[in-house]
Amino acid sequence: MERKQWLGMGMGLLAVAPLLAIVPAAARDGDGPAIPPVASLSDGVWMKGDLHLHSRHSKESTNNPESKIIGFAEKTGFDFLAITDHDNHVLGDVAHHTWADPEFKSDKVVLLYGAEWTTDRGHGNVFSAVPYDHQRLFDVRDARDARILAVKKSLGIHLSANHPIGKDHFGFSYDIVDSIEVWNSAMAAKNRPAIMVWDDMMRSGRKLTGRGGSDAHHGTPDTPDKTSKGSAERPYNYVGTPTTWVFATARTRKAVVDALTNGRVSISANPYDPRVELTADLDQDGRPDMMMGDNVKSTGKAVTFQVRLAGSMEAANAYKIHVVRNGEDFGTYEATGANPVVTFTDTPELAKRAYYRVEVEGPQNPYPEVPNSMKLSGTMVALSNPVFFNFDPNF
Repeated sequence: MERKQWLGMGMGLLAVAPLLAIVPAAARDGDGPAIPPVASLSDGVWMKGDLHLHSRHSKESTNNPESKIIGFAEKTGFDFLAITDHDNHVLGDVAHHTWADPEFKSDKVVLLYGAEWTTDRGHGNVFSAVPYDHQRLFDVRDARDARILAVKKSLGIHLSANHPIGKDHFGFSYDIVDSIEVWNSAMAAKNRPAIMVWDDMMRSGRKLTGRGGSDAHHGTPDTPDKTSKGSAERPYNYVGTPTTWVFATARTRKAVVDALTNGRVSISANPYDPRVELTADLDQDGRPDMMMGDNVKSTGKAVTFQVRLAGSMEAANAYKIHVVRNGEDFGTYEATGANPVVTFTDTPELAKRAYYRVEVEGPQNPYPEVPNSMKLSGTMVALSNPVFFNFDPNF
């Protein structure tokens, strides 16, 4: 039976070959962790969205009704959004102020339930497929990390570390979170320390999803932020700067959150920039067996990795593909053409953890709805999540 991989092209979706296989579970045999099976790589759809946005319910957000945010996302072709207002800004209703708003609705965009957990030790975003009692998380914001983790688990939510470096750095244990914001706002160059923290956590055995978020606070692209915070930079930043892509099994809230938790995630500077996809062929049969977020037990044999740039690109454009292995530079490759593809080979060791991820530099594609975003986003256009080898899920 023919299998199809779904690739986002521009504002739509296109089904294309090649085949994507399913890898069986690796059983515990005494020489490594029991690793869950790789999920289906053929049944899914790429969805694009923004996982860090503020509406008028955040005090420092200027003239930003939820209807305006959602309407912009619908018109521009986004698939999902998380409006994450600060939970300490609405007295008496920290739990439901965002999704209780009558404007929190859309027939076109999947809207996640969430908020920005705002504490003296840093900020984190909550993502949930269903309404949850945010008050319980708010009430333990000064508690020990073990207690916070227990509350988080009981709520069944995805907790993500926001902008981990800087004034509002994340001062909690990364064992309590499921993902980390490695690309905050259009200013890609300022996110390098966050990526370093991400690498540190993964080198130490934590399988942690990297995600993006615009952290947009102003009303519309032509409405500058009138507050003192970031007034010179916010006009360049709006929905989708950057854009987070998830490979979801369905266009539902649960599927989006599950894809985020499982690391089936890629980030692009804006919704029109190339999306990078990283896959691995374990048995050298020419068909990918795993993709970003997947974790398998290494066999000691060579693995062929493929980096594909998907989307609308000029054939004359040249991109630099930087491969990172275990936090260190592995190699840099040049990709050109309308559908750039790069392959490389390496042999993950039998008894050691390893992960591979990709950063892409090149010319920015225009974002006509937010044209000034290109002035700050630099040359980094895309970032992949890793593929993992020998990571113990119970570590």
